[in-house]
Amino acid sequence: MTDWEVHAVKYADRNTRTRRDSFIFDDAHDTPHPMDYFMWVLRRGSETILVDTGYDSAEAAIRARPIRQDPAVSLRPLGLRPEDITTVIVTHLHYDHAGGLHLFPNAKLHMQAAEMAFATGPCMCHDTLRMPFSASHICEAVKRLYSGQVIFHDGEGEIADGVTVHCVGGHSRGLQVVRVRTAQGWMVLASDAAHYYENMLARKPFPIVVDLPEMLAGYDTLLRLASRQELIIPGHDPHVTRIFPQGVADHIWRLDPGPAGPIKQ
Repeated sequence: MTDWEVHAVKYADRNTRTRRDSFIFDDAHDTPHPMDYFMWVLRRGSETILVDTGYDSAEAAIRARPIRQDPAVSLRPLGLRPEDITTVIVTHLHYDHAGGLHLFPNAKLHMQAAEMAFATGPCMCHDTLRMPFSASHICEAVKRLYSGQVIFHDGEGEIADGVTVHCVGGHSRGLQVVRVRTAQGWMVLASDAAHYYENMLARKPFPIVVDLPEMLAGYDTLLRLASRQELIIPGHDPHVTRIFPQGVADHIWRLDPGPAGPIKQ
C-alpha cells in the first residue's frame, strides 16, 4: 500500500516559558524553554486526515496565549479548506488540541472513550484537572456525538490503512498517539505523550499529569510503536522545526522524509 505524507503545521508558540513549566524536578528550572504548537496533516492521494485542531483567536484571548494564525488559515498552503476535512483524530481534549473542533463541521472525530468520560465526569470538579480543558470545546465534542460524528476507540484502533491510534494516558486519561506508515517506516505522532524529546529520552515527565506511571510507561510505548527513535515526533518541541525539512510554507514542515539532523534532549 502507498505510504502517507506527514506535515507538521505550526499555528502558535510561547516563548516566555521556563524549564519548570516543562519538567518535573529540573535543576535549571529558571532557564527559558519555548514551546511550539502544532497540528498534523496526513495525506495519501485523495485521502486527508487531520490530527488535532489547535485553538482559535477567541480561546487565545481567554487564555492570554496568542496564536500566530487561525488553525483553519494555517491549512491553506496545503490546499485545504475547513469543510474539506472529513476525518479528525483528536489525541485528547485539552484546549490546544481540540479548541478548533468547531472549525471543521464536516469531520468525524476519532477519540478514546476514556477521554470523553474523563472530560465530562467527576474529575472535572477539580480546578487543577479541569484547567487544560474548556467547556465550549467539550460541548462541541458532545454535540458531534449526538449528531453521529464521533467514533470512539478503546485502546488501539485503525483509522485507515497505515494509520492507527494507541491509548497511552498519563497526561490526560484518554490521550492517544498516532502511528502512521511512511516511506521511512512507522512514524509516531506523540502529541502530549512527549511534549519534548527530552521528556521521553531523559524520562523527565511533564508537570501536567493525571497518572505519572502511565506517562512514564507511555515513553516505552512510543519507542515500541516507532520503527526507530528518530521517527517519534513530540507534540510541542521547537527542535522539530530545525531538523525536518521546510514544507510548502514557512509554518509547515514535512516529516515523512525523516529528520535531516540528530534529535536531541
